[in-house]
Amino acid sequence: MSSTMSTMTQETAKPRRSRLRPIMGWVVTIVVALLISTGTRAYAVQSYFVPTPSMTPTLQPGDRILVDKLSSTVHRGDIVVFKNPPADQGGPPTLVKRVIALPGERITSKGAVIYIDGKPLAEPWLPALTGDCAEPSEHIPPTTVAPGHYFVMGDCRGDSDDSRYWGTVPVGNIVGKVDVIMWRHGRPYFHWF
Repeated sequence: MSSTMSTMTQETAKPRRSRLRPIMGWVVTIVVALLISTGTRAYAVQSYFVPTPSMTPTLQPGDRILVDKLSSTVHRGDIVVFKNPPADQGGPPTLVKRVIALPGERITSKGAVIYIDGKPLAEPWLPALTGDCAEPSEHIPPTTVAPGHYFVMGDCRGDSDDSRYWGTVPVGNIVGKVDVIMWRHGRPYFHWF
């Protein structure tokens, strides 16, 4: 009888081990994925929270955005996250704005029209502005963007503290380019740029 008991115990132990094996496989897979995700986040992509309405209606306060930290080329119209410039004291540690003028370009404005090197800037990325955003923008005096710097502005032109007030952003302050909105109004929301 004891040999029968011993055989039954061994038989019941085998199914338990075989059930644990897939679970352990999933646990290992999840741990490895988290480690890779953490490493990737540190070097390639990172999520940020949009703190202010300065990019309305493109980005809303509270949006979670995913930023590509490896992108090496910044183009006009790109939305970038950057470390707060020294001239903007007391603001959030990181800001998000749109690149309007590139290094070496001369920027100015008359009314709502921005001029780059004397030519009106077409802004196909700029949605129709309403409310505070449609209020007259701060005039941009003729400014030549220094090498290694970018002139940035919020899409909400009437309510954005940006390069019009605290100057250009050095390339060393740029964290990366916004790739996607992944969270809006308390729920998942995906929009690629």
